[in-house]
Amino acid sequence: MAQGNSSAFSINTIIGPNTDLTGDIETGGFTRIDGSIRGNVRAKGRIVIGEKARIKGNVTGTNITAGGVVFGNVIADGNLVILSTAVVIGDIITRRIQADDGCFINGRVAVCPNDDSWLKTTSEYRDAQGIKSVLPVFQKTHG
Repeated sequence: MAQGNSSAFSINTIIGPNTDLTGDIETGGFTRIDGSIRGNVRAKGRIVIGEKARIKGNVTGTNITAGGVVFGNVIADGNLVILSTAVVIGDIITRRIQADDGCFINGRVAVCPNDDSWLKTTSEYRDAQGIKSVLPVFQKTHG
């Protein structure tokens, strides 16, 4: 194996099964989650969400395999695999999706096979998230 590719196959971050974490996480590579997280997860590589994992927040990565519960949006720039044990309550944006029998998805699913549709959909998503983030402030001052 070429030295430049070896980092793609090593796990950079592990959130173990007895770990409860509150806060956003940004990692530079392969991330494995088996614990509970209240916050957003963003990885520049692959994310594996184990069967017992619980995430309340958005998950963004290159290739994502979900086996646990995600209460938030999932954005995968590559492949998204939703295992039969997974529950996703939130919107999904991905380039490719595989959803196993028995999984549960409650939200909109956008599969963007080409760069143009990917850029348009992710841009609209970011715009909507930006509006949602300022809405409470606006309502407090004008409502």
